[in-house]
Amino acid sequence: MITLSHYLILGAILFAIAIVGIFLNRKNVIILLMSIELMLLAVNTNFVAFSNFMGNLDGQVFVFFILTVAAAESAIGLAILVVLFRNMRTINVDDINALKG
Repeated sequence: MITLSHYLILGAILFAIAIVGIFLNRKNVIILLMSIELMLLAVNTNFVAFSNFMGNLDGQVFVFFILTVAAAESAIGLAILVVLFRNMRTINVDDINALKG
């Protein structure tokens, strides 16, 4: 039988993997975005687990809206990356920092 603690441990492991992904690779923007999305999925796993544990659907409905916004955010982020790559021929974070000013 899978209990609430199993889901929470899974969410914590996913969140930790995402944190490690951000700290180990700070150069590639695509991997940074994937790590942030993995963090969001870990939080969504916890929302669904608590929703199921409490017996109401509020958490699951909330996750549905979060995933909808995350899909739009990912599409916009990837579109910005495509434009940056076309203009600068790189997606290295250090090179993108040169846009400040």
